[in-house]
Amino acid sequence: MNTTPPSRITAGKRLRTRAAGAAVAVVVTALGAAGLVSCDSGGDEGGAPTFSGAPTPPDTASFSGGAPSGLASAASSAASAARESASSAAASASARESERAASIGAETERSRKQAQDALKGVEGRGNALGEIAVTGKPRAEANGLLAVVVTITNKTDEKASYAAQVDFLDPSGKVVETQYTGAEDLAPGDRKQPLVISRQPAEPVLTARLTKAQRY
Repeated sequence: MNTTPPSRITAGKRLRTRAAGAAVAVVVTALGAAGLVSCDSGGDEGGAPTFSGAPTPPDTASFSGGAPSGLASAASSAASAARESASSAAASASARESERAASIGAETERSRKQAQDALKGVEGRGNALGEIAVTGKPRAEANGLLAVVVTITNKTDEKASYAAQVDFLDPSGKVVETQYTGAEDLAPGDRKQPLVISRQPAEPVLTARLTKAQRY
């Protein structure tokens, strides 16, 4: 006759049930692992592709923020170099233009002085009035200044040099300014057109006159 209390019998059954459940779980887990190993190994000689149970996350420790920073630095350096190059080119162009203007100014002054010297001993209006003409230039094309184009044409059969005196007269006919210009060693039939600019104010309006024209 079993004298074990009913409560102990019930507790024992529960323990055995839990142990059996745990054993089943172990067996299922083992079978699942064996199945994964079997799939990964592949018994076929043909070499079917293998798969892992889950994708491997990227190793974020191998990444850094250096690349974007490097690209930004390179772009900044390139932009700075481009600006420096453009600035250097502009400065060079400005220097060349200044040199050209200075050269033109020096040549104009030399020609003016030579023409003035050539006209010093000339009596009357000179021997080349038919080869030199003066034409007014619109102020809009001369920055608002009074300017005239002196057209010098060698109409002879020999090389020649020319000198011209241009006077600027006020409304009363008084000469208020005198300018000189010329052309050297013009071949027969050649023409040159130097520009003469008045230094007087815009008002009163002046009139340009070819006073002397000499071929020498």
